[in-house]
Amino acid sequence: MRRSPDVSPRRLSDISPQLRQLRLLAVDEAIKEELRGSRSVEDLTLSGGGGGGAPAGLSSIEERILRITGYYGYQPWAASCRREERPRDGPAPAEAPAGAAGPEAGRGGRPCCRCSGPRLRKLGWGLAVALGVCASWAGATQLAKRTFRTFDAPFTLAWFASSWNCLFFPLYYAGLACRAPERPSVQQRYRECCRFFGGNGLTLKVFFTKAAPFGVLWTLTNYLYLHAIKKINTTDASVLFCCNKAFVFLLSWIVLRDRFMGVRIVAAILAIAGIVMMTYADGFHSHSVIGIALVVGSASMSALYKVLFKLLLGSAKFGEAALFLSVLGVFNLLFVSCVPVVLYFTRIEYWSPFSTIPWGSLCGFSVLLLTFNVVLNFGIAVTYPTLMSLGIVLSVPVNAVVDHYTTNIVFNGVRVIAIVIIGLGFLLLLLPEEWDVWLVKLLTRLKVRKKEEPAEGGGDLGSGPQNRRRARPSFAR
Repeated sequence: MRRSPDVSPRRLSDISPQLRQLRLLAVDEAIKEELRGSRSVEDLTLSGGGGGGAPAGLSSIEERILRITGYYGYQPWAASCRREERPRDGPAPAEAPAGAAGPEAGRGGRPCCRCSGPRLRKLGWGLAVALGVCASWAGATQLAKRTFRTFDAPFTLAWFASSWNCLFFPLYYAGLACRAPERPSVQQRYRECCRFFGGNGLTLKVFFTKAAPFGVLWTLTNYLYLHAIKKINTTDASVLFCCNKAFVFLLSWIVLRDRFMGVRIVAAILAIAGIVMMTYADGFHSHSVIGIALVVGSASMSALYKVLFKLLLGSAKFGEAALFLSVLGVFNLLFVSCVPVVLYFTRIEYWSPFSTIPWGSLCGFSVLLLTFNVVLNFGIAVTYPTLMSLGIVLSVPVNAVVDHYTTNIVFNGVRVIAIVIIGLGFLLLLLPEEWDVWLVKLLTRLKVRKKEEPAEGGGDLGSGPQNRRRARPSFAR
C-alpha cells in the first residue's frame, strides 16, 4: 500500500463527501479485476482467526476504502500504478485499448478503437469477396437465362458446368505453389489431402460410397435451378434459392442435433411464408408454380448436400475441399456423361446442328459458376463467412434491376413483400449463436456511457459547494 508522506490514516467520517460520490463512480472491467485481486479479502480472513479479529477487519476495510477513493494518492485506474505495482499478462491486441481506457479516456485521452489493422483488412477483403460472390452468381444466372434462348438443354448445361470442378485441385495447388516458399510435390500434396477420406485414402469403395452421392446431389442442385430459370424470371429464382439457408438450419436441427435458436425458427417461418407469397404473386399459373417448386427443390438439394457432408465427412481443410470437389468433377465426367446423350437421342433435350451450340455462353456460364464456387469455398481464408453469405442475397437486387430493363416482370406489392420477407429471414440466419449475449453487452455499455456523462457533470457541480462549506470556518478564524 502506498501512502503519501504528509497524510496519515483517518476515520471514515473524515471523508464522508468522497464516500457520497462513490455512488457516481463508474468502475470499468480493468478496475474490477484490479480490485478483485486486492488484499481486502485476505485481510478479513486473516484477521478473523485471532481473538481481536473484528476491529482489525474493520480497520482494514477502512484503509481499503481510503486507498480506493484516492485518499492516499493511489488510483487503481492509473496505468502507471498498474505497471509499477501489479504487472500481469496483457489482453489480446484487439482488447488492449478497452482495457487501458480509464475515466479520463472519453474526455481528453486517445479514443478507444477496437478495429485493429488485421480486422480492417479482413473487413476489406470481406467486402471484395461479397462483391465477387454477388457478381459471379448474378452473372451466371443472367447468362444461363440468355443461353436458353438458343440452347434449350438445362441438364446438358448443368453437366457441362459441373465438369469444370476438375480444375479445383489444380487451381489450389497453383495458388499454394505461388505462396509457399518450399513447393511440395503434387503427389505429396495429393497423399496428404487423401487422408480426408480415411486411412486408406481415396479407394474405389470410398469413391462410390462417399463421393458419388454428393456428385449426384451437386448435379441435381444445378439442374433444378437451371430448369427453373426457364420457367420463371431470375429475380424470383435467386431470391427463392436463398431459402436453402433456412433448410440447412432445419435439417441440422433435426439430423445433427444442433442448438435450438428461436430467431432461426422465425427466419425459417419467414422463408416459408415468402415462398407462399411468391407463388401467389403470379396468380398460381402452372409455369410459375412449377418453376418455384424447382427452385425450392434445388435449395433443398443444396441443404441436404451441406448437412450430409457435415454428418459423414465433417469439416475439411482447403486442400481437402479442393480435392473433394475435383473428385466430384471426375465423377460427373465418368458417370453422368451418358445422361445428356440419352436426353439428346430421346429428343427431350435436342439441339441441331452442333454448329449452333453457343460455346461462348456455355463456357462463360461455367467460368462464372466455377468462380462463384471457388470464392465461396476459399474466401473464408481472408474474411468472415457472414460477409461471404451476404453476396448471395445482394445478387437479388442486381437480378431485379436487370430483369426490370430486359423482361416484362411486374413488381407488384405481393412480390416485393415476398422478396423482403425472404431476405429478412436470410439475414436473421446469419446471426451468430451468441448474438443475444453480444446484444446485452452492447446495451449495457450504452447504459454505462449514459450514466457516466451526468455523473461527471454532477461531480463537477458538487465539488464547489463542498469546498465552500469547508472554507467558511477557516475564513471566520
